[in-house]
Amino acid sequence: MPERAGRESHIVSRHSSGPSIPDARFTVQETILAFDYGARFVGVAVADTGVGVAHPLATIDATGAERRFGAIAALVREWQPALLVVGLPLSAEGGAQALTGRVRRFARQLEGRFGLPVVLQDERLSSAEAESRLRAIGRGGRRHKDLTHPVAAQVVLQAYLDERGR
Repeated sequence: MPERAGRESHIVSRHSSGPSIPDARFTVQETILAFDYGARFVGVAVADTGVGVAHPLATIDATGAERRFGAIAALVREWQPALLVVGLPLSAEGGAQALTGRVRRFARQLEGRFGLPVVLQDERLSSAEAESRLRAIGRGGRRHKDLTHPVAAQVVLQAYLDERGR
């Protein structure tokens, strides 16, 4: 997807992965933003339901709620999503883990602040999958650490799309 103008200073980095091919099976095109919430960074991905392919978008510095939600507000204004998807961290067995409660709170805050529907999507192993993908293209390691977060959000969003008929 092409990168849009209007970068905010609290967005650590933005990513673009090129054009996509439309899929005729979808009749309604809507934009979806997905979030991989972390204590320090929030990864963001975007997809258009007409295409059905998620793309990494941005890494937001998550220090300070107002700064974090300011960056998210800028992305919501820019992309005008119909839906927000938040990766829900669960244990290998499917139970809650240390970050699960914070992520649920983050999802409720998104819904309250932006008035958009928010869906929680199981994100088990999304960060590991993101790191594996980045290593495969030579972008792994500390030098490219800011790429892990939006790629993890991409993994979460693609799983959401795939579960709904992709």
